[in-house]
Amino acid sequence: MAARWAINAGSAWACRLLGWARPERWLASGSLFPLSCIHTSTSLEKLGKWEKKNRIVYPPQLPGEPRRPAEIYHCRREIKYSKDKMWYLAKLIKGMSIDQALAQLEFSDKKGAKVIKEVLLEAQEMAVRNHNVEFKSNLHIAESLTGRGRYVKRIRYHGKGMFGIMKIVRCHYFVKLVEGPPPPPEPPRTGFDQAKEYVQQLRNRTIVNTL
Repeated sequence: MAARWAINAGSAWACRLLGWARPERWLASGSLFPLSCIHTSTSLEKLGKWEKKNRIVYPPQLPGEPRRPAEIYHCRREIKYSKDKMWYLAKLIKGMSIDQALAQLEFSDKKGAKVIKEVLLEAQEMAVRNHNVEFKSNLHIAESLTGRGRYVKRIRYHGKGMFGIMKIVRCHYFVKLVEGPPPPPEPPRTGFDQAKEYVQQLRNRTIVNTL
């Protein structure tokens, strides 16, 4: 008798719970949108500091002033690749035109080259669509950087009850495209030039808290 009463009470509780969770309770009368206050659109995606630079608004230019070239900031985060391996590819294409960089990455058999190529194509499309760049080939790579992502440690099981620690590494890649041809390469600095700069820095030193 007690068992039957417990079963009936449990079924009644389940019916009340299902009735409370009816869709009509979450929908406004005559509306197809839920009453929940959770925002589900993509407009609230968290942007990093690098992507926010695309939102910089410059003041209007004066008459006769040369046109300010467009600047496009783009990145890809949490790439399953080592930042040290990505660094060589990032420095390879820095200062190149966009077409030359894509050609160099096309013939590289490294995994990171395929990722960087996808990022450059996305930035190139963004330049034409959002930054009023007329010719997509009229771009050069002003900055090409890598950063460290999340490092996760995992156990690697060995024989005879032994184990080791392995790291699952990730990295970020950042690129800045500027409209126009690439600037001419800087002349190589000799050791004498570096010594002169160092001596000048020493001469520019001042004593703290003095006139």
